[in-house]
Amino acid sequence: MERFQCRRCGRCCRWPGYVRLTHDEVDAIAGFLEMTPEAFAEKYTRLTADRSGLSLVERADGVCVFLTEARPAACRIEAVKPRQCRDFPEKWNFPGWEKECPGGDRT
Repeated sequence: MERFQCRRCGRCCRWPGYVRLTHDEVDAIAGFLEMTPEAFAEKYTRLTADRSGLSLVERADGVCVFLTEARPAACRIEAVKPRQCRDFPEKWNFPGWEKECPGGDRT
């Protein structure tokens, strides 16, 4: 991705949709939060509609449960955040993401 530079605005943590988790990510995040994987899954995940895996839950306003209100935006689980989050936008994105994300502004 040319010239992408994250500006820590947190917009990517506010978009609707799943943040899918692997078994290893569940274990890593649970350990980071000093919880058992079962307790973490109960409190912070939901089954995806296609029943193919787990996704992080969102707050009532649709924001990721781990996004803090600090400025710049911060992730409570930054050290172990899911690959899907780490890979944005280089390995996954969606049409028009550049208009939503100031780090994608190439002007």
